[in-house]
Amino acid sequence: MSEKENVVIEPATEADLDELSEMLGELFAQESDFRPDKEKQLRGLRLIFEQPSRGRVFVLRRDGAIVGMINLLFTISTAEGGFVILLEDLVIHKEHQGHGYGSKLLQHAIDFAKQKNFLRVTLLTDRPENVAQEFFRRHGFVESSMIPMRLWITLQNNQAE
Repeated sequence: MSEKENVVIEPATEADLDELSEMLGELFAQESDFRPDKEKQLRGLRLIFEQPSRGRVFVLRRDGAIVGMINLLFTISTAEGGFVILLEDLVIHKEHQGHGYGSKLLQHAIDFAKQKNFLRVTLLTDRPENVAQEFFRRHGFVESSMIPMRLWITLQNNQAE
């Protein structure tokens, strides 16, 4: 990164929604568990934006343009006895990867967690993606012995009978 460029990390705004949903689409196109769906990505981001107690989305802007984003969701851990963060998404535009922006965003999220007295940050990464795992290890994350499992609930199962 050159000294002259203007890099800022700040909360995302409604005006950023379209671009953020595009970035999430790029991310999900690479992950085996998910498929890009712009409407779903927009809906998910709006749900966070409309209720700050649900989480935060931070963007990294370089000279005013969004280069990356990180999405933090807030929940409670009975094991920790307090509030914890689920790091849901960390995305850097392909053409800007390898310049330390991901590290800057992640460090911002960790500092935010410390300032707000969160007790833990948890994330999921793709298994074959050793690059991502190594990136998070360098920032102090350790592998858990827990195995993530999912059950997708479809809308027709939620309708009253």
